[in-house]
Formats: sequence, C-alpha cells, structure tokens
Amino acid sequence: MHTRYFLILGLLLSYCVGTSGLAYGQNESDSGRKVVRKVEPHYPEVAKRMNLSGTVKVIAVVAQDGNVKKVEAVGGSPILVEAAQSAISQWKYAPGTESREPIVLHFSPQ
Repeated sequence: MHTRYFLILGLLLSYCVGTSGLAYGQNESDSGRKVVRKVEPHYPEVAKRMNLSGTVKVIAVVAQDGNVKKVEAVGGSPILVEAAQSAISQWKYAPGTESREPIVLHFSPQ
C-alpha cells in the first residue's frame, strides 16, 4: 500500500521535472569515516520513463573492516531508494569501529 502511494506521488511530482535522461548521485555524508571505494547508483529505467528525480536518504551500517553490512532507507522514492541501496551496499570504507553513516544521494535527470 505504501509503495503504491509513493509510486503515484512520484509520478505526480515527475510532471514538474524536465526531460528524462541519465542520472547521477552525490554523496553528502557528514561523518568522518572515509569512503575508499564508491559505486555510483544506476538511474532506474522505470524512473526515466516516469521522469523521476529526487533525494534519497539512507543510513549505511559499516563493519569494522569497512564493508557495508546493511543499508537502511530513511526517505525518498522507493524506486530511487532501491537503486541507492544497491550501489551503497558495494561501497567500502576505511577500517574503524562499527558505525552508522548517514548518506544523502541526489538523483536528477540530465
């Protein structure tokens, strides 16, 4: 039910945006833990057809060895959240104590 609501809301909001194309994501993590390998998110084909853009907020749970153990969605379109989670789960951080890293990704058609 919630997914359907977000899809309809995303579709309605997408009419306010320009033409669709490729998209990019930017990390705005405000934590001190350094990212040593970053995988850019893939802009989903369905988002292109819907001309969907937006901001996704997630929390990455990072293990001591720097591997991402879990990516928890905080906000954003479910379609874009899935793309963000898929990419961020492949990120690698510098070793340190286990942490929760807040990440904000901006998806925008080009």
